[in-house]
Amino acid sequence: MTIAQNRSVLVESFGATEGTALRLKQAALVVAGIAFLAIMAKIKVPMWPVPITMGTFGVLTLGAAYGARLGLVTILGYMLVGALGYDVFAGSSAESNGLTYMMGGTGGYLVGWVMAVLLLGTLARAGWDRSAPKMAGAMLLGNALIYVPGLIWLGMLYGWDKPILEWGLTPFLVGDAVKLALAAMTLPLAWKALGRARG
Repeated sequence: MTIAQNRSVLVESFGATEGTALRLKQAALVVAGIAFLAIMAKIKVPMWPVPITMGTFGVLTLGAAYGARLGLVTILGYMLVGALGYDVFAGSSAESNGLTYMMGGTGGYLVGWVMAVLLLGTLARAGWDRSAPKMAGAMLLGNALIYVPGLIWLGMLYGWDKPILEWGLTPFLVGDAVKLALAAMTLPLAWKALGRARG
């Protein structure tokens, strides 16, 4: 499948577009994006059968808003902050953090986050972030891309004889559907608001 790469992503639609001012804008966006991801990872919403954590919502929306290149720099910066021992992941804490935490059960999902940012950034560049149905499809693909390495890593870590799907997939599907719907509306609404502001 060939994806056209001729659309601007959301963060390119405002502010500086060249020179030093652009570099400063991008640096500020990276810092803001890392903070956004850290905050989203710590938000937990009561839900059945397990609470919803907003980390994947943050990852998918950031990828779409930033595009693949800036999104990759941001998510890798976030991973670096986590690797240095800062409490920026959903399950990390003062006692469980850094590379030890990242190499545990969550490790595969963190790899999936990086892959999902690249995918969402690529699809947004093709204009998928302008309509809710296309954005929902992009989010669905991004979610799948997070689960694949996540489940593979769980299987490698704990053994394929364990209930891997019950541990790492099925309890989260309801919450993921809610987050997917929310994320699918966020970017198209942001584009509409931007258009009204310019008009």
